[in-house]
Amino acid sequence: MKELIIGCGKNRDKKMFGLNGDDTYHNPITLDINPDVKPDCLWDLEDIPLPFPDNEFDEIHAYEVLEHTGNQGDYKFFFNQFTDFWRILKKDGLLIAGVPQYDSIWAWGDPSHKRIINLGSLLFLSQEEYVKQIDNDKSPMTDFRYMYKADLKLVTYQEINNNLLFILRAIK
Repeated sequence: MKELIIGCGKNRDKKMFGLNGDDTYHNPITLDINPDVKPDCLWDLEDIPLPFPDNEFDEIHAYEVLEHTGNQGDYKFFFNQFTDFWRILKKDGLLIAGVPQYDSIWAWGDPSHKRIINLGSLLFLSQEEYVKQIDNDKSPMTDFRYMYKADLKLVTYQEINNNLLFILRAIK
C-alpha cells in the first residue's frame, strides 16, 4: 500500500477511508508547494506531470487543494491534471478528495481559490458517463473524449460541512 497526500499542508488527517478502510496512512508521501510544512516532495501542482512514475500509488489524497489549481473554465488544465492523477494511480487505485461546495462561503471567499469542482465536473472524468450521456443522446454534455483518454469513475461522495468529499477509481 502506497499513498500520496497532495497539498498536505500541516494537517495530515485522513478525511475519507480508501482501500484499507482505516484512518491511518500507509507508506505516505507528502507533496506541497510550501517548504515550511516540510513535505517529502516540494512541488507546484500546476507543474504537470507530477514527479512520480506511472502506476505508483494505491491512493492519492487531496483535501482542500484542487480548488487552488487551474482556473475556472480552463478545461485543458482540468483534464491534464486528472489525467496525470490517473497516470500515477495503479489500476483500481483511488483518488480521494475534498473541495468546498459550490455554494459555500469558502468556495469563492478564499482569495486563493481559482475554480469550483462539483459533482457535474466529475462526470466528465468517466468514460462510461460519456457513453451513457452522449452516445445515447441523453444530454447536451460536451464530448471531450478527443482529448481525454483517462478514466476515473465516481465511487462515492458525501456533502459534509460545506465540503464535497469524493472518491474516484482509476479504470485501466
